[in-house]
This record gives sequence, structure tokens and C-alpha cells, in this order.
Amino acid sequence: MNVSEFLWKRLQEWGLRRAYGYPGDGAGGIDVALQREVDAGNVEYVQVRHEEMAAFMATAHAKFTGQVGLCFATSGPGAIHLLNGLYDAKLDHVGVVAIMGQQARTAIGTNYQQEVDLQSLCKDVACEYIVTVTEPSQMRHALDRAVRIARDRRAPTVVIVPNDLQGLPYADPPMAHGSTHTGIGTTIGSKVPEDTGLRAAAEILNSGRKVAILAGAGALEATDQLLQIAEILGAGIAKALLGKAAVPDELPFVTGSIGLLGTKPSWDLMKECDTFLMVGSSFPYSEFLPKPGHARGVQIDINSANLSLRYPMEVNLQGDSAATLRALIPLLHHNSDRSWRARIEREVAQWWKVLEARAMTSARPLNPQRVFWELSPRLPENAIITADSGSVANWYARDLKMRRGMKASLSGGLASLGAGTPYAMAGKMAYPERTVIACMGDGAMQMNGLNVMITISKYWKQWSNPRLIVLVLNNQDLNQVTWEERIQLGRGKTESTQSIPDFPYHRYAELLGLKGIYVDDPAHVATAWEEALSADRPVILEARTDPNVPPLPPHITLQQARAFLSALPTEPERASVILGSAREMLASLLPAGKS
Repeated sequence: MNVSEFLWKRLQEWGLRRAYGYPGDGAGGIDVALQREVDAGNVEYVQVRHEEMAAFMATAHAKFTGQVGLCFATSGPGAIHLLNGLYDAKLDHVGVVAIMGQQARTAIGTNYQQEVDLQSLCKDVACEYIVTVTEPSQMRHALDRAVRIARDRRAPTVVIVPNDLQGLPYADPPMAHGSTHTGIGTTIGSKVPEDTGLRAAAEILNSGRKVAILAGAGALEATDQLLQIAEILGAGIAKALLGKAAVPDELPFVTGSIGLLGTKPSWDLMKECDTFLMVGSSFPYSEFLPKPGHARGVQIDINSANLSLRYPMEVNLQGDSAATLRALIPLLHHNSDRSWRARIEREVAQWWKVLEARAMTSARPLNPQRVFWELSPRLPENAIITADSGSVANWYARDLKMRRGMKASLSGGLASLGAGTPYAMAGKMAYPERTVIACMGDGAMQMNGLNVMITISKYWKQWSNPRLIVLVLNNQDLNQVTWEERIQLGRGKTESTQSIPDFPYHRYAELLGLKGIYVDDPAHVATAWEEALSADRPVILEARTDPNVPPLPPHITLQQARAFLSALPTEPERASVILGSAREMLASLLPAGKS
């Protein structure tokens, strides 16, 4: 084998059999070797239109499957394009291996075409491991360490391969001084904290009368344990955005998302609890957590760097969420006082009425909340839902009721615009039998979504279930930032930066041989979803929505109210903004009435 052929064989031995990438002469030998593995049916290659999409897809693959994601690119601009998606992996703590081509070793240091110092370029995003392979026998330990570190430390790693090395004969390292011999052996680590820590945590939780649980992405595989502990302690469960699928929203004590995109019951849960259990989350916005000193705290996280980071916890348990909770359960006592739980359930029931009332308020032409409210009861079993950054994330976070078996994710820590469609593509490649729905704003769709639709059109016929629906909220506004200008800066919409061009998204779908659906009438939203969900091919569902329906936070501060009022004199769409805000506020106050 040559070096490139060994690369693909070794990655297969590690279980990495799907690669997202784009070719180039800096990775030419790697491309040629990949073709042989694709022809033999050993590796599935997904050709993207832009390397950033490859890295996003590898990150989503890791999130949805729990496996290490794999992407590759050529030297120079190709490698640079990977960075945004790799930072998404870093900030959301998932393992991704990136293979990067490089110019010939003999040319490095000569300011050669497409020569970029990739070690320096990637030293932050791949701080856990980055290596340039300069000798054939080095490839074995470079790949072994890259995959193991990506998997065990949940981080992106980078292997750089100069193009004049890629075709050289591969040989295992010699048995000689200066050589090392790595392997693929299984990593077995401790996933449960010591008994002393578990008992200390149990003492705190048992003494609590008003227990609040916050579940994050690290708790996605701990659903049964979370529900059992909530039942024992009479607790409510709030969810960080990346933990949306951790527990079902149909349960009466699940308060939904937390934060600016969160719910009022989650706000009340955190502000009024006397005991706080945080599981698998590094939720960054401490103002939405209990006030320090008002609640005793216990935190569980596999990564010790996340412990006591957002709240001064009394006991910190480093371990796997499911395994640690499982060990904790026998030490907990049943809380017979159910008054706290009953209050939570009343507030949650009232909140769903508020959301329905908000969704049903009139708008010009469509209320975006109505689009999500009509989707929620129609979500297929085991659906995979992705969302992009922007105001669309508000409606995704609040209005969609997750059920058991569903998966959902977005770009969390990085909050990158344009991740929703590559996430959907990766979800579909990993689970072709499932229905996948991407929730997009028009800004994100114009940035990356139109690009990824070409990739979807290339691969959809190979899926056992062809249903992949891309919802686009077309409001011709970079809406989240527009509302941030109004609420945070006290300024009206800056049209030169915020207004974006109209585009016929549904017609673009038809141009690609896919299905396009357009809806601008609230009476037709439900039938539009039913048509999309029964289609025999991927769909772009374009909804013409009102940009001046406010994404109300769960708790409006005096400072936010003052900023909003200050923005009105400079607001070019003042009448529409006032009317839309008034309708939403009225619906919040009188959810049972008409607005």
C-alpha cells in the first residue's frame, strides 16, 4: 500500500466509514485512494459543494451517531474552509477528525502556491492534537492518536498530509529507537464517580424541597435516569438547547428550553428552586440559573473543565451522565411533598396555552410560530430535526414538542449561521430511513442552504426514505439581529445591514428536481405540512412570514423594555413592530382569548 491507501484502511479499522469532503491537488493521492475504497464498497463518500459543509456534516454525524466524524480537504483554501465547522465541533464538544492536504515537503517554506502554515492555522481549533506527517511510517500513529483523542476527549483533531508523501510506499514503523507502535485497542475508563461523591450529592438532593434539573447534550443518552430521578424527587426538568431531545416535552413536569430562547416555566423553575442538579451541560447564560447562594448545587459532567463553571456547585461529579445517575438513584429518597411538582405542572400546562395563543395571532402574512405549531403534532416518529441560528431557533426551541426516539440539534456554542442544512444532510446519511426536517431562516438559506440543496439533489435517490424537508421562513430580514438591535441597543432596524433579497426558494427546489411548496395563508399551513410529509422526494417548504413578530424572552427586564421604547423613534417599520408586539403580549396575558 501507499500512504494514502493505508490512511483509508486504517480509518476503516477505527470504524470511520463515511467521509465528507471536497477534492483538490493538495490531496490528490488521498482522492485516488478514496476512489478505490468507494468502488469496493468500503467507504461512503459524500461530495459537498464547499469544505465548510463537510466539517459541519462531520460534526452533525458525531452528534447524531455518537461516533467520530470524518472530513477532508485539500491544502490552502480547502483547509481554511474547514475551520468554521471544526470550531462548531470544538465548542459543542464532539469528536471530528479532519484530514488536510498540503503542498510538497520540498516546497514548504518557499511561499509556494496554496502554501499555508496549517499547523499555526489549526493550533486553536485542534489544540488537543494536530500533526503534519513527514515520513510514511508516521501515518500509523498520526491516525491512531487523532481518532483516539477525538473520540475520548470529544474534540476536533487534524492530520496534515503533504502531497508528495501521499503516493509513497507505506511501511510500519521499525523496531528501533525513535519509533513508536500505536494500536486501536479499546479505551476503558471510569464512568462513575467514587461512592463518597455520590453520597454527598445524594445528601444535597434528598434535603431539597424544590429541586430543579437542567439537562444538556451530555444527558441525551440518560433519558430514563433523568425521568426516574425527577419522579423520586418531585423535580422539574428544563433543557439547554443542545439537550432538547433529552426528555420528551409531552411530560407535564418538563418545562422546555432555558435562556433567551427558553420558556417562562424554565425561568420560574430556576429562580424559585432550592436545589439545582445540572447534568451534561455547560449552558453559558448564568443570569438564567439560580442566584448563587439561593440553591444548593450538584453537577454531573464527563468533562471536569465544565464543573462548577456556570454556578458555584457544592458537589461536582465527573462521570458519564447515565452511569452516574444510575448509581445515584438507589441513594435517593422519595419526596412525598408534591406541591412543588404540582405547581410546575400547572405552569407548564398554562405555558402551552400561551404558545398556542401566540401562534394563532394574526400577522402579515404568516405568523412564524404558527408554522412550527402546526408541524409539532405532525412530526413523524423518530424524526430528526435540525435548526439554524437566528429567530428560527426561538420557534424551534419553544414550539416543537419532542417525543421519545427523536433526535434534534443545531450549532450551539458557536451558533453559526448556515449549519441547519448540512446538519440535516448528515442526519439523513446516517439514518436514511428517518424523516429529517431542517428549520431555516432565509439568511441561513442564502448563506449555505442553497449550496447544500445541490448535494441533497445528488444523493436523495439512494435513501430508503426520501423525505427530507427544508423549511424556509422567508421574511427578507436577518431577523434575530434586527430584534437584538431593538432590544439590546435601543435602535431601530438598520435596513442596509438587515434587509436581504427575496428569492423563490420553492422554485429553486423544482429546478433541482425536488419538490417546492409555498404557503402564505395561515389556513393552509397544516395542509402544506401534510403535503411535504407525504412527498416522494426532498422538499423545500417556503413560508412567507412576518419579520415583526417578536421572539419574546421568557422574562422581560426593565432595561429591555426601555431599549425597545428607545428604538421606536428610529424604527422604519414602527407601526408593524408595535402591532406585532402588542398582539404577542396580549396573547401572553390572555391565552384563552382571541387576539
